[in-house]
Amino acid sequence: MKHLVHLFLLPALIFYVGFMIYPIFQALINSLFSWKGLTRGEFIGLTNFIRLFTESPFKETFTRALGHNVIFFIGTMVSKLVVAFMLALIINSKIRGKEFFKTLFFVPKLLSVIVVGFLFSLILNPTYGALNTFLTAIGLEELAKPWLGDPNTALYTIILVNSWYGFGFAVLIFLVGLQAISQEIYEAARIDGASGLKMIYKITIPLAMPSIMIMSILTFIGAFETFELIFAMQGSSGGPYFSTDVLGLYFYRLAFGSVSGGESIGLGSALAVILLLLISLATAGSMFFFKRKEVEH
Repeated sequence: MKHLVHLFLLPALIFYVGFMIYPIFQALINSLFSWKGLTRGEFIGLTNFIRLFTESPFKETFTRALGHNVIFFIGTMVSKLVVAFMLALIINSKIRGKEFFKTLFFVPKLLSVIVVGFLFSLILNPTYGALNTFLTAIGLEELAKPWLGDPNTALYTIILVNSWYGFGFAVLIFLVGLQAISQEIYEAARIDGASGLKMIYKITIPLAMPSIMIMSILTFIGAFETFELIFAMQGSSGGPYFSTDVLGLYFYRLAFGSVSGGESIGLGSALAVILLLLISLATAGSMFFFKRKEVEH
């Protein structure tokens, strides 16, 4: 009977293989063949990968989209994780209404990404949007601008919207890490004369490193997989003038659009494999880095 317990894992295993392993394997196979529409042609090896890196306009678009993903990751780390950690420190202290603030911060995560994108598209509308209307009403009309229509502000605006959306989840993860730290350690540190920022730097951050590691890795994966929010707010081309284009949007255009001139499946699959390898290697490297930090402390 004990062996039958493993059968309960079978449904989850089937779903995992069917919706995760098989698509990855299929994308790898598709990337090694030429395609004419939906018809698979001859085996061409790494030609699709080489074209993405060496042939115009693919190489220029790939480089630009990759750069935007990097900016998206850095911006999200600063605007979401740093602020979320600081708020988690405040909430973890002895203040009233802890549960209310935790619930308040997490509410946006309950909304659909598409709904969030649509709502902020209305809020940021340059003509009748709530933000510009508010700025004008309080006498700051010089700050009102087409936030999503200006190539210089569009990507950073979406980063802030994405940070607002995932803010509550980061706060909760950090709170779990902070609450796992024994108060006896803080008491011993106070006896030794530690206080303020020194205690945070020497005790809190090192002991909260597992939660910091988790959120950093999830943020990286989310930044390089980002698609829905930008698609909802700026369309499949990552407007204006491709200023918000990312690898997810580029994959969408390659695989389902007319960018590659009838060879969409092969090139799109090659980009998907590259994105998978990039995320996997970066995640493994991040885990190795944070594990070393834990051992050092």
